[in-house]
Parts: sequence; C-alpha cells; structure tokens
Amino acid sequence: MHTALIRPASAPHRSRADDVYAQLKQDVAEFKLVPGDRFTENELSERLGVSRTPVRQALFRLQQEGYVEVLFRSGWRVLPFDFDQFEQLYDLRMVLETTAAQRLCADGDRVDRVLLDELAAFWLVPAAGRSTDMVEVSQRDEAFHCSLVAAAGNAKMARVHRDVTDRIRIIRRLDFTKQARIDATYDEHAKILKAIRAKRGDQAVMLLRAHIETSQAEVRKITLHQVHVARQGGAAR
Repeated sequence: MHTALIRPASAPHRSRADDVYAQLKQDVAEFKLVPGDRFTENELSERLGVSRTPVRQALFRLQQEGYVEVLFRSGWRVLPFDFDQFEQLYDLRMVLETTAAQRLCADGDRVDRVLLDELAAFWLVPAAGRSTDMVEVSQRDEAFHCSLVAAAGNAKMARVHRDVTDRIRIIRRLDFTKQARIDATYDEHAKILKAIRAKRGDQAVMLLRAHIETSQAEVRKITLHQVHVARQGGAAR
C-alpha cells in the first residue's frame, strides 16, 4: 500500500531522507514494523513514493541507531529488542526525572508552572473524564514525563531526556495495550502531580521512582508474541 510522506510545514529544511527516517521510526513505534520483519529498499521506495536514495540514507541512519541491519543481497531486517540497552536507558531516565522532580519542588525561578498546569488539566480529572483511547493515553504519558523534565528549566537535561524517550517509545507503548495499565497510569500521574504541586519533594521522587520501576519491570516481561498482538490491534483500529 502506498503511503505518502507529508512534510510538516514547520520544518521546511527537512530533507526527503529525514522524512523517510521519521516515517520508519513511526512505523516501528506503531508496530507496523516489528523485530524480524524483512523488506527491501525497493519495497519501501514504492510504499513511500520516493526514490531509493533517501530510503537508503534513512536506513543507514536507523542502522547506526540499532533499529535495523542490512542482509547480504536480501534487503534489510528489523533487529530484535536490545533489553540490556533498555535497562540502561531506564536507569538514565530515572536519574533525569527524579532530579527534575526535586527541582520542581524546590520552586526555582526557571520552573515552568504553565506546563505543570497543562498536565494537571489532563491528568487530575474524575474517573468519568478519563480517556480510554490507548493511543492517546500513550502519547499523553510520554508528554507527561517530557513536560516534567522540561518544566524544571534545564534545556540540556530536557534534550537528553527527549532522546531517551525516543529510544524507549516502542517498549513503553506496549504498556498501553492493557486497560488496567491505563487506569494505573492516571492514578500514579495524579499522585505525582499532587506531590509536586504541594512541594513535597521526597514524596514526589518516591512516587516517580516507583512509577518508572513498574514500567521497567514490565519491559523485562515483553515477548515477541505481545509485539505481534499489538500490531494486529493497531491494524484493526
């Protein structure tokens, strides 16, 4: 099936290879490409409506980042998950987010209260007002954690955290294939936000640490079967 690439109006400087790279990363995050999938440059070129040159450039970039590998005379393959790398990324995420929580509670001059208010508007709602859309909650969950770090006012920390978030996106989205995890995420985010707004630093860090550790523990249980089930669920949407 042909998939037209749409270049965002806000990014006129992006190359065609950048667009292909972004689309393939999205395909991985949405389980349209899963570990073990094989494909050729010609197949991608036809599907995306571009020449092979930007496709090849995008694939080499993804290869450097550990998403795909080139197969001798038989195209490309999506690599299996590197769980050791995910563990390391989760450890880094823990340091960044708990540090941000401490700074938010210290109420420094650089804290962005508007960002925190925007988070509260979505997460601090009655049960009847909660979203049940798994894709939306997954995206909002990612935005919650990125916004917490960004609100702390350290742009370098926020940039590193965004890179970590990008690398663990597919794993975290598997969490939101279960309704129980969606409900728990609302409850846990609400408690974290309330602690931060009350400037209870130790409690906020404890809650955030437990929240991340729960997600990290789920990562260790992921199977390829779950990934394929998630792909089937996405195709049915």
